Amino acid sequence: MVIPVILAGGSGTRLWPLSRELHPKQLIGLINEYTMLQNTVLRLSGFEAMGRPIVICNENHRFMVAEQLRSIGIDPLAIMLEPVGRNTAPALAAAAFKALEVDENPTLLVLPADHTITHTEKLHDAMREGRDLAEAGRLITFGIVPESAETGYGYIRKGASVNGGSAVVIDRFVEKPDLETAESYVASGEYCWNSGMFMFGCREVLGELERFAPEIVATCREAVEKGASDLDFFRLDNEAFSACPEDSIDYAVMEKTDKGVMISLAAGWNDVGSWDAIWQIGNKDENGNVVKGDVVTHDVSSSLLQGESRMIAAVGIEDMIIVETKDAVLVAPRNRGQDVKKIVSQLKADTRSEAQLHTVVYRPWGSYEGIDMADRFQVKRITVKPGAELSLQKHFHRAEHWVVVRGTAIVTRDDEKILLKEDESTYISLGTVHRLENPGKIPLELIEVQSGSYLGEDDIVRLEDNYGR
Repeated sequence: MVIPVILAGGSGTRLWPLSRELHPKQLIGLINEYTMLQNTVLRLSGFEAMGRPIVICNENHRFMVAEQLRSIGIDPLAIMLEPVGRNTAPALAAAAFKALEVDENPTLLVLPADHTITHTEKLHDAMREGRDLAEAGRLITFGIVPESAETGYGYIRKGASVNGGSAVVIDRFVEKPDLETAESYVASGEYCWNSGMFMFGCREVLGELERFAPEIVATCREAVEKGASDLDFFRLDNEAFSACPEDSIDYAVMEKTDKGVMISLAAGWNDVGSWDAIWQIGNKDENGNVVKGDVVTHDVSSSLLQGESRMIAAVGIEDMIIVETKDAVLVAPRNRGQDVKKIVSQLKADTRSEAQLHTVVYRPWGSYEGIDMADRFQVKRITVKPGAELSLQKHFHRAEHWVVVRGTAIVTRDDEKILLKEDESTYISLGTVHRLENPGKIPLELIEVQSGSYLGEDDIVRLEDNYGR
């Protein structure tokens, strides 16, 4: 059995303002109608003996991950929640222990959730070769045949052929080079980009981790043994996992093992790490522009222009990035896309919400969108999924007015329950215990007007909650 391990952590700061801390790039549809996570899982369809995936993410993203998998018909083996980030070696060790619960020694296929691959059949061919080598005790990394001299990737130098096949022994890993060095690597034909994708048997990778990083194995074993199932999720034990050393699987194992091999992959791979990468893989018009949304241009070339909520007009620019969302606009030269993360760092230092949230915020029961806000009031549009309900709660600092604009609502107010239809409203006074439910078959939409001395999301006391918050 091959069990996919999907690494769905990270915040994708270089793709701000579309990617935010609480809604990162792997959970966004950057390329097509599916999100990056969904595309990662879907491209495995049709591969023989493929087991249910293990998806590793952090707690803040858990409900979005579960909903995105459900919507494409995927029932995961586990959605593992990391209490803290500890890099890829601990994540994979924990996943290996979890996978051993369902098979004696399954092969793990490790895939980051934020890559694009154009030629799925070539990926499957490489996976078949990797599976055979993994069953023979090898630890495989997939190297990307370089298309250009990139300074944003690590490189792997090819060694001797393994059994006369296309796989090669790993000669050495190389850190991200400068441009001149990268050009020499590509010209030599001896190097591949380090993709961060792997394939190996559970027991083989745990054995090598035990050999080179025994503390990672011990703490991750404990984190799984003391972990707990919670709704659709498996929570790694906080204390044990937090005590685990932080390390990547490259440093912890692949650079040290004598079992490592590389399979070259030329399948239209991109790690979508910046807006320039989005431009490179996007569909371009006759002027080399990638355009999405309501965009009007004159004398514009080789640029990416993406709008979400209003028209973008551009004149006389070249090699630029312009990305607009409802609450932010990014403008940068295409070759400075890596520096977008510095803007995010500045936003975080200033404790600005734009680093974390979009105006639309997703919850397990639906979503809410900020419409207007001023001193002592704010207006939101709330959408509740059919059959869903919010927690039974109360607020100490704000009152709420609700107006139903679509669907039907059941509203709990202290000891009473009322049914609200379209164009009907109710008032939730300060301190009132209340709950909102959607008993219908269509989404419930309502306008909420909050008023009070403090309107923060942390002014909430949950008395009952279906989602374990």
